[in-house]
Amino acid sequence: MIIRREAIEHILKYINDESIIVSTTGMISREIFSTKDRPSNFYMIGSMGLLSSLGLGLALLNKDKHIYIIEGDGSSLMSLGTLPLITYESPINLTHIILDNEAYESTGSQKSISNKISIANIAKACGYTNVTQINDKFTLDKYLKNLNEFNGPNFLNIKTSIEKNKNIPRINLSPTDITDRFKKYINE
Repeated sequence: MIIRREAIEHILKYINDESIIVSTTGMISREIFSTKDRPSNFYMIGSMGLLSSLGLGLALLNKDKHIYIIEGDGSSLMSLGTLPLITYESPINLTHIILDNEAYESTGSQKSISNKISIANIAKACGYTNVTQINDKFTLDKYLKNLNEFNGPNFLNIKTSIEKNKNIPRINLSPTDITDRFKKYINE
């Protein structure tokens, strides 16, 4: 297993500044914000389960940019109906990353069902072009170095631990500020 914050830091190292990142509500967005905030990040505050739909729409409307959906297992499990829709639309510019700690960490670390149900297998069954299960940093680095060689939609399920650091700073932008800044970036 990989520490989630380390997985996020590794991922952000390989995503170029022109790419769009949409991240789920809670700890993942807070960690992305504190690691590498930028106008091309959209932090989905308070809407768990809706991120993959937003990412799909952005990928279809912004074919010249790579779209990264970064969410947890809980968020992805809440929106399983979007996975086959993503593959039906088949945006080649989309990479869907699940940070799977087998828990709803932001609400108290209640267990999710991903300890018994493989989200990667669900993605395979839905027809993602590339599906990869990652369990260690070495494999994660190897995958990320070759990330841009694949045509999407790509699906990456990374098994992570529950974050021990409970002092992750909150996002100090209002939802309106996040939206306005992101719209400005998209329209440039």
